Amino acid sequence: MFAGKFIGTFTLVLLGCGSAVIAGAEIGLTGISFAFGLALIGMAYGIRPVSGCHINPAVSLGMVAAGRMQRPEAVRHMIAQVAGAIVAALVLLIIASGKADNSVAVNGLGQNGWGAGYMGEYSVLAAFVFEFVATFLFMVVILGATGGGAPTAMAGLAIGLALVVIHLVGINITGVSVNPARSIGPALFAGATAIGQLWLFIVAPVLGAIAAGILFKTGLLDAAD
Repeated sequence: MFAGKFIGTFTLVLLGCGSAVIAGAEIGLTGISFAFGLALIGMAYGIRPVSGCHINPAVSLGMVAAGRMQRPEAVRHMIAQVAGAIVAALVLLIIASGKADNSVAVNGLGQNGWGAGYMGEYSVLAAFVFEFVATFLFMVVILGATGGGAPTAMAGLAIGLALVVIHLVGINITGVSVNPARSIGPALFAGATAIGQLWLFIVAPVLGAIAAGILFKTGLLDAAD
């Protein structure tokens, strides 16, 4: 199970962030959005039988809040997820550094952020609200698509497409996290600013996912009579 979480998060970070760092100029924001979503879809069907494809610490905590996972299991998941993201960011750094004119200080490593000099230069409040709400909605899709009575064969597709839409809206705001592991990996190699802003991409997604988990646990979203 550890290997599945590790590989899944590794794939998401390497291919998602890699699309921005290596091919961003060619594929644009739309292409980057689909890279993240398609990477998740691929892993959803590739590793779900052995790991459930929980490749996001916020999602694991949301599952705990919804009563679908025990805390010790979630902790094990999160360790694997963060480890996979860090190794993926290191691999991406090595690959990107192979280009003569590449500089992490200039080109970045797909790290999340906000404020002056970052993408649309949105405020910290806008960044926090977006990450909270986007993760909440993402978690709603995950819990709904994997719940009892849902067509589970389509769950990976629904979740991956939801991630695409979230990126289409949010890349210009924060680069889109909705996943603390995805943010931690690149930030560790991207410099002081990315590390200093990392708290938001841990706190907001975790709170959003837990809020969605609590909502599902209350039964308010159960099928109507």
